[in-house]
Amino acid sequence: MKHFCLAIGVLLMQMHSKSQKINIIPEPVDVIVKTGTFSLSSSTVILTDDKKQHNSVEFFNDYLNKFYNFKLKKSTSSKKRNYISLSIDSLNKSFVNDGQYSLSVTKDEIKITANSYKGIFYGIQSLIQLLPTQPAKFLSIPSVAINDYPRFKYRGMHLDVGRHFLPLAFIKKYIDFIALHKMNTFHWHLTEDQGWRIEIKRYPKLTSVAAFRNGTIIGHHPGTGNDSLQHGGFYTQNEIKDVVKYASSRFIDVIPEIELPGHSSAAIAAYPELSCFPNEPTVVKSKVSWNGPIRGKEVQQSWGVYPDVFCPTENTFTFLEHVLDEVIQLFPSQYIHIGGDESPKESWKRSAFCQQLIKEKGLKDEHELQSYFIHRIEKYLNSKGRQIIGWDEILEGGLAPNATVMSWRGEEGGIAAAKQHHNVIMTPGKYVYFDHSQSRTEDSATIGGYLPLETVYNYEPIPKELSAEESDFILGAQGNVWTEYMKSPSKVEYMIFPRMSALSEVLWSPKVKKNLVDFEARLQTQFSRYDLWKVNYSKAPLNIQPDIKK
Repeated sequence: MKHFCLAIGVLLMQMHSKSQKINIIPEPVDVIVKTGTFSLSSSTVILTDDKKQHNSVEFFNDYLNKFYNFKLKKSTSSKKRNYISLSIDSLNKSFVNDGQYSLSVTKDEIKITANSYKGIFYGIQSLIQLLPTQPAKFLSIPSVAINDYPRFKYRGMHLDVGRHFLPLAFIKKYIDFIALHKMNTFHWHLTEDQGWRIEIKRYPKLTSVAAFRNGTIIGHHPGTGNDSLQHGGFYTQNEIKDVVKYASSRFIDVIPEIELPGHSSAAIAAYPELSCFPNEPTVVKSKVSWNGPIRGKEVQQSWGVYPDVFCPTENTFTFLEHVLDEVIQLFPSQYIHIGGDESPKESWKRSAFCQQLIKEKGLKDEHELQSYFIHRIEKYLNSKGRQIIGWDEILEGGLAPNATVMSWRGEEGGIAAAKQHHNVIMTPGKYVYFDHSQSRTEDSATIGGYLPLETVYNYEPIPKELSAEESDFILGAQGNVWTEYMKSPSKVEYMIFPRMSALSEVLWSPKVKKNLVDFEARLQTQFSRYDLWKVNYSKAPLNIQPDIKK
């Protein structure tokens, strides 16, 4: 990394400075370093008489127990020293931002104050980052005064479990990663051509058939063969409720994604009547090695985009409405993500039914037919009190009235949506697709592309093309994790770290605070924290000789 040497120099100067460097990521709004330290140990108590502080207290205690092997006792009686106090101050006029908190550390006490419970939780995350990264009985915490709040309302991470199913325990771990970075949204990509991962009781074949494929290509698409192993799995409704509750206790919203009308091969394998051509066999891409039968509809075994998509019949809409009814019962989030991306139109062009529907509805073409499809789903979800998010292709043919656009094919879709006064979440591949390579010398397969840490860090979610009024429609951004080439939790960790840490600062910290050299200096402590967590992470930023080609 080109700034690494300078970052090391900054770090060495900080080490020789009289004041202790505060290496919090994301960088707080204001930090004042004072003299002295607080010694945290098993004799320290947490003062709170508010049962609603339970989530923050338990998160902190679980963290201490897991990584330092002790917990703190709770108390409601006042102490003179050696305590942590958590308090809500709803009358404090200086707390004007959502999620704002103050953190004060002296030699005698630690105080976290906020006007909301989520603010207290964010203060706990900063306190965690003041802890040393080496376990000890007594943890020395520097004296500081911090005032802090997030820049963007939406600070998210996405995870695709359709290409590769990931165990429930890792889903919870992933949510903890989101919490530790003061992010607040988990976008759970639950359905794909290669697997359906959510139990829908009304349609049992979605889990008995659509959740499993008979093999997976070996190596980069189209692959050098097929592993001939059944791959699959799904989350029961009870497991999903557990995940949603777990995330909520960390002030994280879980947004489910049910892909439509494209990326629907798995659902069609279970219920062929959802296709415009139910009697046609599944299309296998050229040069792809296939395992097992292919006489009818099958779950796809390779990556990419496939022509067999949902047919816009009343039967399909009934199916999707029934599916969404169960999804709504599981996820209390304001938003339901309905996909809308990469939906080929070939089947619709060949379908006599679709062509007749285009004429009946007075539509111009298949793009407007997709808009009709999205409008139908949005109207149904709006009637249930929910809002839709869709990938930027939902702009094609006309944007649904209340839709939020997730802009992934660059920023153009987001700019267009914001100019139409629609809410936008920025997820452009150039900056936040964490399935892209972190180094030009990756030792395992990735989908391609090159996204080094510094490119993530330098991303600005508000495009310069927008006016001040239009900029208000940019809710924030998220990192996307597509798992074609991530078979295990370890590989997912490797691909998200340390880029997730960089993105957290983009979304939380004030724009004027952004400083790559300073971030890279603070990142050295974060690497030690990754080691403490025992997570797998890319060492690419540790390479002093940059491999970036101009």
